[in-house]
Amino acid sequence: MDIFNSIGDRLRAERELMGLSQTEFAAIAARAGVPGATRQSQSLYEKGKRQPDAGYLAAIAHAGADIAYILTGEREHPAPQRLSAEEQTLLNEFRAMDEKTRKRILAFALSGETPASSKFAVAGHVGQQIESVSGGDFRIDMTTSRNEK
Repeated sequence: MDIFNSIGDRLRAERELMGLSQTEFAAIAARAGVPGATRQSQSLYEKGKRQPDAGYLAAIAHAGADIAYILTGEREHPAPQRLSAEEQTLLNEFRAMDEKTRKRILAFALSGETPASSKFAVAGHVGQQIESVSGGDFRIDMTTSRNEK
């Protein structure tokens, strides 16, 4: 098997694992300042007709691509589990909370209680930092637009 074709096949597989289109993947490198990073160049890499340079590989590695796998076909570590959009939203909101609120949310999650047993409800604004939690009531709305008030 031609080495460039196999690198291209693994590059495509890694891009697909990350859930990105050729355009989105090329944009990662373009934002990092890699010259000529376009959907067309991405397509040529994946077909084995061109080989990516070090700047391109560094840019996609920074975004989470497994460069060792792309180049050699061997992973040092298992492929990371990708978060769903819902999971990523929860993680982002959790990280934006103050420490006291994060600890209370974590304690709730580890307690095994159900939302009904602890009066847990969902309401508020995406991106809104929660400053306090009183009693057993906690409300976050993951569906309301940030611009609505």
